[in-house]
Amino acid sequence: MSPELVDLILMGTWETLYMTVVSTAIAYVLGIPLGVILYITGDGGIKRNPAVNLVVGVIVNILRSIPFLILLVAILPFTRAVVGTTIGSTATIVPLVVAAAPYVARMVESSLKEVDPGVIEAARAMGSSTWQMICKVFLPEARPSLLVGATISLATILGYSAMAGFVGGGGLGAIAINYGYYRYQSDVMLVTVALLVVIVQIFQEGGLKLVSKVDKRTR
Repeated sequence: MSPELVDLILMGTWETLYMTVVSTAIAYVLGIPLGVILYITGDGGIKRNPAVNLVVGVIVNILRSIPFLILLVAILPFTRAVVGTTIGSTATIVPLVVAAAPYVARMVESSLKEVDPGVIEAARAMGSSTWQMICKVFLPEARPSLLVGATISLATILGYSAMAGFVGGGGLGAIAINYGYYRYQSDVMLVTVALLVVIVQIFQEGGLKLVSKVDKRTR
């Protein structure tokens, strides 16, 4: 490969990391509150509210049900309104967040359901408020599971970012499509696929090591 193509792949790698990490961070900022609401308003929750749970659950399920490429195209006007453009790595972050936040919400809800009921009952017996229960019991106790979920989310969002290359999303996905697919440069395709695999492995191994450090059950 030419030096120009190598530079392009390095830039694509940076754009992919940028899109994935920023999108995951924003998705968790939105997804954690949604997941907490789903958990505490659901069956057995400390603030059971079937109406709120149903509304939030329906919204989350609808967004999760839309294939990413269709969602990406459907919200192009919203993307343009938010960032002023519909192409490039920054523009791709908008649909990535919209697609990932509901996914994160369900993962957070699932993680919170793993918290030991005995710990919850003890906190309630001591008169903890709802906010204290969320911040000092639910989230800290579910931290290992939340970190595992974050690792899975990073890999999922990385895959979404690669798909965005079909509509000018930037990153390794765009390079694989524009050079590996349209120009039949199989070596470029193989390099981009290999880099995506390496990035996923780094996220996976780093996440698991972090989980092992914070999980009290492994000590």
